[in-house]
Amino acid sequence: MNWKQFVFIVLIAYGAYHHFSQRAIEIPAGALVKTLPEQASADTTPFTFKTYTLTPLANFELEARVLAQETYTFDRGADLAPVDLALGWGPMSDSHVLSQIQISQGNRFYYWHVDAFPIPRQAIETHSANMHMIPANPSIEAQLKALRTGQKIKLQGYLVQANAPDGFYWKSSLTRDDTGAGACELVFVKMLIVE
Repeated sequence: MNWKQFVFIVLIAYGAYHHFSQRAIEIPAGALVKTLPEQASADTTPFTFKTYTLTPLANFELEARVLAQETYTFDRGADLAPVDLALGWGPMSDSHVLSQIQISQGNRFYYWHVDAFPIPRQAIETHSANMHMIPANPSIEAQLKALRTGQKIKLQGYLVQANAPDGFYWKSSLTRDDTGAGACELVFVKMLIVE
């Protein structure tokens, strides 16, 4: 076997592994997550994380279905929040509803498109969100990067504001009913359970 054949085989094997490890998980119709995200007052004492100062804005707990996952390596926030999750709860965790909604992510946004609304627009907007995930440790980071569409997760942590010495600033949304730029949550993830 020459080196070209070897490289070809390695690339095919990697592609097959990536395809099967990232494929969506099939879930029967019906709401997978019935609870709403929980947000409460937090101790707002800033703390240092990597090169950032993080200020907790609220305690945050969430059960949700993973609608999409995007890993970032090169943008300004990648060293802080390497993974974005599009998450859904209530009607946006129902496979029947989701089968009628096209979902994608890119440039730190979550996008959806419908030909006909399976549920009201407001229900889509208030029962799903794009969240920038700050893993508290390497184990949580590995879990976040391994998530697949369809999986159910539980997480606990803080919604935060991040400040860097170079002036970089990133602040979490504090409501689930906003849309557009600035509507994403910036979540410091202290605990993650994948079901």
